[in-house]
Amino acid sequence: DHHLVAHDRKSLCGIQHRSHQKKHHHSSDNPKGGGRSSRGSRKCVEISTIGIASKMHLRWVQEFGTAKTGNVTLEDVVNCRREMLIDLATDQYGSRFIQQKLEKAPASHKDAVFHQVTTSKNFLRLCTDVFGNYVIQKLLEHGTQEHKYQLAAKLRGHVLSLSLEAYGCRVVQKAIGVLNLDHRKIKLVEELHGHVMECVQDQNSNHVIQKCIEKMPSSNIQFIVEAFKSRIICLAVHAYGCRVIQRLLEYCSTEQRRTILSEIIESTKMLAKNQYGNYVVQHVIIHADAEHRATVINSLKGSLVELSKHKFASNVMEKCVTHAGRKERTHLVNEILGDEELNSNRLPLMVMAKDQYANYVVQKLIEVLDSEQRQYLIQRIQMHMPYLSKLPYGKHIIATIETVGKCKI
Repeated sequence: DHHLVAHDRKSLCGIQHRSHQKKHHHSSDNPKGGGRSSRGSRKCVEISTIGIASKMHLRWVQEFGTAKTGNVTLEDVVNCRREMLIDLATDQYGSRFIQQKLEKAPASHKDAVFHQVTTSKNFLRLCTDVFGNYVIQKLLEHGTQEHKYQLAAKLRGHVLSLSLEAYGCRVVQKAIGVLNLDHRKIKLVEELHGHVMECVQDQNSNHVIQKCIEKMPSSNIQFIVEAFKSRIICLAVHAYGCRVIQRLLEYCSTEQRRTILSEIIESTKMLAKNQYGNYVVQHVIIHADAEHRATVINSLKGSLVELSKHKFASNVMEKCVTHAGRKERTHLVNEILGDEELNSNRLPLMVMAKDQYANYVVQKLIEVLDSEQRQYLIQRIQMHMPYLSKLPYGKHIIATIETVGKCKI
């Protein structure tokens, strides 16, 4: 293949060199003595910076007699021959050229591009092409409102199939993101009705569902909430489902959120231990209202040591101590300290100080305690300090107390 590329490079340079000779027949007067070949060489360098010997540039030379994209307009491409624009859109460099030109193109050039794209029999192929999809996205982004309506009309009837496709899902997301809220946009989203569970569990279309949640009013995503009823837990432990639930908790209405949270709270402890579910519980703790946050934290009461020692649940417990109210933190402190009569080695805090995950929960709790709570904790563990200092992570905990409390233990 590299021999073919080398041959194409020579051919392309030769074309440019001959073109240069015709236009500049006095180039032998060059004071540096480089002559025509010197300038031809510089031409080749210019070309190589934007993809010499690519399909696009070979076409460029053949169709327009130049390898410099700056000399060609979108209108030139559209007027060149039927489907020339479509062909270039599926080329790496051609796609980049069209995208760059569209950003600053005059209205007449954009109109010409839109007409050729929307009337092409290969429109859907462009939507799913590795390079062509970016051109469609750019058209949606920089087109007039009428252009966007035309593109939306072309997408009608194909939303589900495009959403399930690696590059097509990006076009659908862009359309949902840029279209104004009217019957056209609503109709596109409605094509996903009855397919929510299929989409949520798919690596591509789950992003489309998330975009719907972000960009549509809560009343227009009720069909998603309905599809999730009694399935929240199985989706919360799914690699893609957990992301969609997090978006719902951020954007849905208070009533919709209450329905989702009621299912999550019933299984908080199990979710906290799951590699995906723990993110859902963390999201609830961070974004839920005070009432639901307190409910989640209280549901984990009595399991502080067990969950703090767990690889995934320890992240949940850190969020608990960070976002808990003063009352909940007091309960957490008492759970860490345990009974005053316990020996050092049986103290819950010492058990946590030995663990690679739990020690971070203790450090985080010390950081967020108010001065009164922190002083109480220090007084309670004072007599256990010699034992704590010998534990694997005990010195880190002592250092945190000294740093945050600005006192020497």
